[in-house]
Formats: sequence, C-alpha cells, structure tokens
Amino acid sequence: MFGKTSTTEDVLSGVDLTSKRVLVTGVSSGLGVETARALAAHGAEVVGAARDLAKAEGALAQAGAKIDLVELDLASLASVRACADGLNATGKPFDIVIANAGIMATPPMKTSDGFEMQFGTNHLGHFTLINRIEPLIKDGGRVVMLSSAGHRFSDVNLDDPNFETTEYTPFGAYGRSKTANVLFAVEFDRRHKTRGVRATAVHPGGIQTELARHMTEEDLNTLIERMEARRAETGQEGFQYKSIPQGAATSVWAGAVANAEEVGGRYCEDCHVTTRVTDEAFDAASEGVRPYALDPDNAAALWAKSEEMVGERF
Repeated sequence: MFGKTSTTEDVLSGVDLTSKRVLVTGVSSGLGVETARALAAHGAEVVGAARDLAKAEGALAQAGAKIDLVELDLASLASVRACADGLNATGKPFDIVIANAGIMATPPMKTSDGFEMQFGTNHLGHFTLINRIEPLIKDGGRVVMLSSAGHRFSDVNLDDPNFETTEYTPFGAYGRSKTANVLFAVEFDRRHKTRGVRATAVHPGGIQTELARHMTEEDLNTLIERMEARRAETGQEGFQYKSIPQGAATSVWAGAVANAEEVGGRYCEDCHVTTRVTDEAFDAASEGVRPYALDPDNAAALWAKSEEMVGERF
C-alpha cells in the first residue's frame, strides 16, 4: 500500500490522532520537524525535544507546527536525566515515542560524559531517556528508533565502544551507533511486549538534511559515487534522494499506522518491514538489514553494556 515515495500525508491520510500523545526527539530541523508537524496536523498532542530550543521554535513555526517543547541534549546524561525527570513529573503518558534525533560521521569527539560522540548521542542518550520514561508509555504504546542503512557499516563493539584501542573512522562509529539503535529496539520490545508496548527500528532513506553537516561536499559526492557504482554493477536504478516528507513517512507509519505485531522487534524501511537480510555494504537506497542488528543475544549484551556505561540498571 505504501512504499519508497510515500509521504507523511500519504501514510496519515484519514488517520485521526486526536487521542494520542507523542514524544519526538530532534525537532529543530529536517525529519524531526516534519514528523512533529505531520502528527500534530492529524490531531496528536506532540511534545518535541531539542538541544537548541530557539532553533526548534523557529523551524517549527516555519513549518506551521504547534507543539510543546522540552530541552534535551543527548550528549549529556545530566540533560537527559533532567528531561526525563521533567516529563515524569507531569505524569502525562505517551502513546508513541519517536527517537528521531541523531548525528552522523563526526570527527573524533566525546560527549560530556566521555563517550564516543556518535554512540553516546545516538544510542546511550536515547537508551537512558526512553528507559527512564518507560512508565509513561501506555500499555499498547509504540517506540520508534531511527536507525539507518548505515548500520551495515559496522556491528557494535562492546569491548571498545569508545574507540580507545581501535582506529576511529567517522562512518565506522556511525555504523556502530545505528546498529545499537536497532538492537535497542529488539531488546526493549522483548522486555515490554507483555504489556503491549512494541519497539521497532526504521531507516528513513537517503535525504538531504543537516545530518550530513560534518561531511564536506567532496565526501558526500564520493559516497554517492560509490553507491552509484555498486547499483550500476547490480543493474539497479540510480540513487535518488527522498524528500523530507518521504523520509519521515516510515517513522509515522511505524509509530501510528502499522500493525504492532508486524513491526515489533523488527527493522523497517520504505513503509514496510524488511524481510531481506543482507551482508552487502552500505547503500542508502538499497534494502536489507544485517543479521547482527537483529540478533537477540547481541541486543541483550548491548543492553547490559549500556547499563554499565551510564551507571543505571533498567
């Protein structure tokens, strides 16, 4: 019914979300703004989390989205915990949590807690936030983790998550963090599906957003040229960017439209659950999920390591 070119409005056509309350992280640009806008336009009460509230206010106003905002810096556990405490203090439950915020291909950097920046921001920040507000998620609720085809760059490395002994590469670190997003969904789903709370991971597709801010134009062109070459070798059509409404469609589909049993503990792209397990390299326009990203033992091990790193058990 829906596919690669479906937009948020296609997916939500005829859907009334007036009884739903949703948390979306990363609402200061790109997919987060569109995700929040689309859900609010269909009646949902949306709470948006962002590090830069002034930037978020401007972007949302330009998009015509009226939502509540909370401050959240995923690269600081103090900020994450303060955000979770504030949300818990209201006592207002959520039907859907969409972990949209993320960074990509940064130079070697550390979070304020000393974690490798991409793993710390994309995974550990969301890991701590979502687990801390888990009691607010209604029975039958949904958690959507934004992963990426970039998870195919690399599995998590639980022996050296901060690149202390292995050579740092921007996309290797990105791959680890995006694999972690899938594995978190797998384990969170296992732990909470008994009360109907299901978690899923999604790949939005290749979209021109601020996510690539740390890449030079030359780096980006080189990446696209490599993808084009691989696609030509296999007889596939050339790479094409998705629009932002197309990129956000899988997030709102997985959170508000798809069948819970269908998406729970799975990896989705182009508004459907991926059935293709692949060992192929990264390609933003091709389908497939690496086996290690859905491995339940890998997911359980990552959960334990993440608890150790943030100093909390959930």
